[in-house]
This record gives sequence, structure tokens and C-alpha cells, in this order.
Amino acid sequence: MGWDASRPVPWARLLKEYAVYAGIMAVILIVLFRDEGVVPLLAGLIAAGPIYLLLGALMAKFGYQRKTLAEMRTPRADSSVTPSSPTVATARSRPVPTKRTSTGPSQRKRKR
Repeated sequence: MGWDASRPVPWARLLKEYAVYAGIMAVILIVLFRDEGVVPLLAGLIAAGPIYLLLGALMAKFGYQRKTLAEMRTPRADSSVTPSSPTVATARSRPVPTKRTSTGPSQRKRKR
């Protein structure tokens, strides 16, 4: 898709996702690097925030919209499938009998 300046940018979602990511990564960095300098690592984590928001806004303007967790858990009904049209869940019909199947045309009863 092309650039569309009228597309909305989900700022609240981007900020919330980055806050969750930064919080988890801060805990991991503090636990793993507690003996060494943690301050530069946390400063880098904070500096990555505007870059994440800028790239997220840019992708939103190009039309990228990721599914939410709720949308991934409960798939929505496909709008192109109408009640009268066949769905994927319909049963297949039986195949045409052949001479290799028991109901084929050339099967003869065996005499005992």
C-alpha cells in the first residue's frame, strides 16, 4: 500500500507496547548486568523509544496494522462467506466407485 496521510496512527497502542517492552527489558538487564554498569544499558533502552514510535507511525501511515492479541485468539467470521455458500467444514462427497472398490461395476459375487 502507498502512503496515506489521513490514516490514523495508534499512538496509545504504540506507547503501551513500548512501555511493556521497556519494563520487561529493564528487569532483564538489571538482573543480568547488575555487577556491571546498568545505567548505559537503560539509557539505550530509553533512547530506543522514539525510534520505535517513529517506525511504528511510519508503518501505520503505509497501512500496516498488526492484529491484537484478542483478534489472534478469536478469529472473526470471514465476511466473504455467506450462509448459502459452502464453507470449509462441509463434508466431502463419496468418490465414484471403480473396479478396485467393493461397490464397483465389475464386482462379481464369489461362489462358495
